Amino acid sequence: MGDPARTLDGKVAVITGAGQGVGQGIALALASEGASIAVLGRTAAKLESTCALLRARGARAEPFVLDVLDTDRIPAVVEAVAERLGGIDILVNNAYTGCYGPLLSLDDEQFRRGFESGPFAAFAFMKAAHPHLSRAGGGVIVNLVTSAMVRWDLSTYGAYAAAKSALRTLTRAAANEWGRDGIRVNAIAPHAVSPAYAKWQAAHPEEAAEFCASIPLGYVGDCEQDIGRAVAMLCGPDARYLTGATVPLDGGQANFD
Repeated sequence: MGDPARTLDGKVAVITGAGQGVGQGIALALASEGASIAVLGRTAAKLESTCALLRARGARAEPFVLDVLDTDRIPAVVEAVAERLGGIDILVNNAYTGCYGPLLSLDDEQFRRGFESGPFAAFAFMKAAHPHLSRAGGGVIVNLVTSAMVRWDLSTYGAYAAAKSALRTLTRAAANEWGRDGIRVNAIAPHAVSPAYAKWQAAHPEEAAEFCASIPLGYVGDCEQDIGRAVAMLCGPDARYLTGATVPLDGGQANFD
């Protein structure tokens, strides 16, 4: 018997891009609520590091090496997760390999990669996981989008925002179609101190300070405490009536109205 206070005891979560950053933070938060975690990502060493952190908290954690750009492999990996961990209750589509820059600086392959790793990969995961999520009853999908979708100035963010806008629309469509299957589908738009953000902050301290000052709560979120904990809530019984939503986890910066 687990701790009765834990909201995700007995649940199995699949998290892409979980070797570091936001994906790792979400994995830690879900594990702390009792979930077993399938840790997916491209780099085996990073997956093992995340698994070690999860196991230190008493959670079951299994690594699965996968580049989400390899969409043909996704169904087989989903089945392997379900077989090894006994099912799937939660799917978090976090991994993304895209590009940034002025539109005329991007080639077709760069632009396409954002869609292939974003909405195309998420769609493949969602379809493959659907039978397991439906069988579980109360299955949950969380897709990661971005507040760049609603920026006042999309310069240099166009390709990124376009791919994530497609994922946001996919989230809403799946929520509409799969609600009667007992599956809730939501999106989050986070600001977090990921490795990429930390690198940018170190390289551009003045710009980073201005960015932080534009956040009403005054700081960029922690991967586990601010983003992961919110995802744990979305996956738990307290959010059982919430689906089709985009939740901005950005300290109040963006306007999604």
